[in-house]
Amino acid sequence: MRHLLYLVLLLCFCCGFSQEGDVPKKYTLDISQFYGSILLHNPDISHLITNHPGGVILGFNRKRYGHQDWEADLGYPDTGFSFVYQDMNNATLGKHFGLYAHYNFYFFKRNLQIRIAQGVSYNTNPYDKNENFRNNAYGSHLLSSTMLMLNYHKENIVAGLGFKAGISLLHYSNANFKAPNTSTNTLAFNFGLTYDLNKGEAYEYLAPKAKEKITEPIRYNLVLRGGANESDVINMGRYGFAIVSTYADKRLGKRSAIQLGTDVFFSNFLKELIRYQSISFPELDVDADTDYKRVGLFLGHELFVNKLSVLTQLGYYVYYPFDFEGRMYNRIGLKRYFGDKVFGAVTLKSHGAKAEAIEFGIGIRL
Repeated sequence: MRHLLYLVLLLCFCCGFSQEGDVPKKYTLDISQFYGSILLHNPDISHLITNHPGGVILGFNRKRYGHQDWEADLGYPDTGFSFVYQDMNNATLGKHFGLYAHYNFYFFKRNLQIRIAQGVSYNTNPYDKNENFRNNAYGSHLLSSTMLMLNYHKENIVAGLGFKAGISLLHYSNANFKAPNTSTNTLAFNFGLTYDLNKGEAYEYLAPKAKEKITEPIRYNLVLRGGANESDVINMGRYGFAIVSTYADKRLGKRSAIQLGTDVFFSNFLKELIRYQSISFPELDVDADTDYKRVGLFLGHELFVNKLSVLTQLGYYVYYPFDFEGRMYNRIGLKRYFGDKVFGAVTLKSHGAKAEAIEFGIGIRL
């Protein structure tokens, strides 16, 4: 089940990389070595911060020159794939082997590069109650992983070779699909080389087309989301959940829309957590009949790329009978449109840096 979960996540992200038409293709490779530290984002992992992790990042990139509207609008980013090997330099945490889809965005005459990558990582030594009970960071071999890189980037200095140097942030978590899931964040310095596979070829960036004014009435959306997750109590078990979301959105232009809506959460893991706390921790004064459902209001933003869009939402529970991680929540993820009205979505719902679930959704925009 978890193998299918993360495979679908990766495929949904990568679907935005396919393009149509006969356009110039130019590719580059990059390799960077990194060395850094695990950030103490949660005191529960303090015993795991012992040495400095390090590793290697490999990248395969396709240059974009404006043959699709979104390419010029977003500053001609690269699309591509990254592979990361990371040795946590801690026997309890093990090693990571990750595969990511990424975008490279450029600024300051294309000398500053920001890579945003999402993918799946395999950890060699997750939690095991008998063999590795100290690892409260990773509850499963397969983890969702996010990578951010900020680099000074210079290509084709000599014979197709260039270099890059900067900082990287690597996050590993299974989004509470299986406890424990305290997660880790690595902040590292990196230095590497780039190589232009088509160093003899040069293409012109196409000038952006005149921006078409988008005038749309307010649209109304209905989304059904679902999945499975587990509380932080180890071995309590995974439970399915369902979310009904309705919201209105208003286009601000060709690439952007704002949203206002509501979520109704049916999180069955909370039902079991309420029962557990009412029996095992009487000092918490939890009533076994406490309602496990929650209702939230949210503000959101949608960035339209092509058929793919990036979704961010910030919400507040207005109906909150059981206290779990606070009243504020946030959601970030991807939508893929199938025609003008129907869309699929893969999103991560969390409370600040604390993930609650990966949500798979299908919706309609009217």
